[in-house]
Amino acid sequence: MTLDRTQHQSIEEEQQARELSLKTARPPVDVPGYDAQRLLGRGAYGEVWVGVDQNTGRQVAIKFFAHRSGVDWTLLSREVEKLVYLSADRYVVQLLDVGWDAEPPYYVMEFIENGSLEDLLRQSGPLPVGEAADIFAEVAVGLMHAHGKGVLHCDLKPANILLDQDNKPRLADFGQSRLSHEQSPSLGTLFYMAPEQADLTAMPDARWDVYALGAILFCMLTGSPPYRSETHVKGIEAAHDLETRLARYQNAIRTAPIPTEHRRVPGIDRALLDVIDRCLAVSPDRRFPNVQAVLDALNARDVAKVRRPLMFLGFVGPLLLFVVMALFGLRGYDDALSESEVIATRTAKQTSAVTADYAADSIEAEVRQYFRAVRDEARRPMLHQMFDAVAPSDIVQQMNEPGTTSETIEKLRESFLADPQRQQLHDYLQERVDSYLQGLNEDSDDLKLASMFVVDKHGRMLAAAYDDPTTVNRSAGWNYSYRTYFHGGPAELSDSRVDWQNRAARDVSPITKTHFSAAFRSTTTGIWKVAISTPIFASDDPPVEILGVLALTINLGDFAYLRTNYDPDQFVVLIDGRQGPNYGVILQHPLFDQLAATGTGAASQFRIDDQQLLKLQSDANYRYRDPVAQAAGGEAFRGEWIPATKLVRLPDGLEGGQQMIVLVQQRYAKAMEPVRNLGATLKREGIWALVGVIAVVLVLWYVVVRVLSEPRLMTRRGLPVNGSSPSTPVQNLTTLPAPRQHS
Repeated sequence: MTLDRTQHQSIEEEQQARELSLKTARPPVDVPGYDAQRLLGRGAYGEVWVGVDQNTGRQVAIKFFAHRSGVDWTLLSREVEKLVYLSADRYVVQLLDVGWDAEPPYYVMEFIENGSLEDLLRQSGPLPVGEAADIFAEVAVGLMHAHGKGVLHCDLKPANILLDQDNKPRLADFGQSRLSHEQSPSLGTLFYMAPEQADLTAMPDARWDVYALGAILFCMLTGSPPYRSETHVKGIEAAHDLETRLARYQNAIRTAPIPTEHRRVPGIDRALLDVIDRCLAVSPDRRFPNVQAVLDALNARDVAKVRRPLMFLGFVGPLLLFVVMALFGLRGYDDALSESEVIATRTAKQTSAVTADYAADSIEAEVRQYFRAVRDEARRPMLHQMFDAVAPSDIVQQMNEPGTTSETIEKLRESFLADPQRQQLHDYLQERVDSYLQGLNEDSDDLKLASMFVVDKHGRMLAAAYDDPTTVNRSAGWNYSYRTYFHGGPAELSDSRVDWQNRAARDVSPITKTHFSAAFRSTTTGIWKVAISTPIFASDDPPVEILGVLALTINLGDFAYLRTNYDPDQFVVLIDGRQGPNYGVILQHPLFDQLAATGTGAASQFRIDDQQLLKLQSDANYRYRDPVAQAAGGEAFRGEWIPATKLVRLPDGLEGGQQMIVLVQQRYAKAMEPVRNLGATLKREGIWALVGVIAVVLVLWYVVVRVLSEPRLMTRRGLPVNGSSPSTPVQNLTTLPAPRQHS
């Protein structure tokens, strides 16, 4: 920083000062009350010695003005005058004593231990943003104190800022200073001096010191003052007189591009850049009007820094808190619903299992009643009497004769239907059906028959009676030996009943014991049903010769339990569990009543595959989807169901393992209603909690906005506000390390 020199010395005077500084000398004179100990440095005006106050032991700096020819006594007296004005100000190097009558004259000042800011920059290079801003703020405070007492420094630069033992800056060298009411010009140092100050007719202005403040901060951040370049230095140095140098300096600053080096300093913030730029504004009108305005800008920057955590705390903090609460709340909500769903599913499963047990027991008991009823009917003498009158008749024998054509059978069937004996058999069967419907039979008053019919030992239908007496008998005379109720097999022997019914007798053996048939569709009513059939023996002791088969048919939905226990959200389905081609076929379902009413649908269309049936019986967590829901009109059965199964062991299944499966379907959505209600309650409570949190956030935001909108006094770095001045601290009397060049 060789060009940081005040512009009141000529080139010859500067050369003379350098030559004098190279000479060695003893202290020019003894100063009463002080011991001069070592030479600190020499300049154009004389020597500066480090001394000790004999009374206090405090280190001092003694400045001897030994070279009167180089001294402008007006400047010297002015500096002393300004130092007196600023006495007791801790931001200014203090004047302790003056010896104008001594030879040579001297004055005594505080000794500032750590040298100048210029020394620090020379040794350490540019400073970090935080450290530079701290020093800048302290210098601005000191300068504001000086301005408050009417003193303008006019030559502020790093060499005139000394650092005490705490590295706090102190203003020094008030030789170019002016009182605010003075009208005489004052020149500062190149590249720290405001462009309008470089004029021998300029009047002192507080904005000169504002510019110098910005230049000092710029230098602390970049290592060099603004606008300083080799081109500008050479052009200014080439001038032969002061006025030309000043003119070239003004032109250099006013025509040069705006400095940008400070913008590339790592860590610098926008607010500090704005402070620098406004301090260094070439036009005084765009510059800060005074140092207080600079401090206000620094205070605003500090307030913004304080506001950032407050903004985070007051705005982002509650939002983050709300997000965390929401995440935990949602997690708790999901966990609560999941646990509740598991409990509700388990409870529904247990309820369905109990229902399935009860339904299976009820159906099983009812099936046993049907078994007993059909056996009792098969033993009735009246049945045997009438059966024996019809089965051996010539017409029946002719229809059963091998080789009889279908045309012949159809003609014989017309005569058979008109046969009085066959009609008596029909009337007897109708009477028996009516007795069940009217509850006239002991121990079987709950049974509801769909029909009762007899076939001979070849499967030829002899007579049939129905629960509706007006039903036209279309079955008599046809051969039904292919039906499972006749032969007892797991499935019918033909898919085309027409090819079988109007034929002669087939080589098919009738059942030998009471049998629960596979589901079939009645050729007369079109209703899907099952038959419980039993052989008609010629004699019960022993039961050897089989004359025919007596069957009671029931609509699959007419089991007493199914008639009285239907709920659209929980109902019983019957599934064929007997091994064979019909394994897994749904025997009864609520939709079947609708299908029967319209005359559409078939039981074989609704089958549960082996894997699904296995899951129904073994997987406690399985959610069942009803295959019947895919049929027309089955929309009400769509969705998930909680299933429970129970085997219904049939009386004829003890040897062959034949059985039905009771499936209880409970609608999953219905079972989960308590869970949904719980979820709705949790959501409602969550919404209220959200409203509460939002209210708290709004209150916090309101408080933060109010706090941030209040004018606040900053105490950072000890900055005074509104011109207040802190008290001068007691000076530390300790001796400090080796001295540096003292200005």
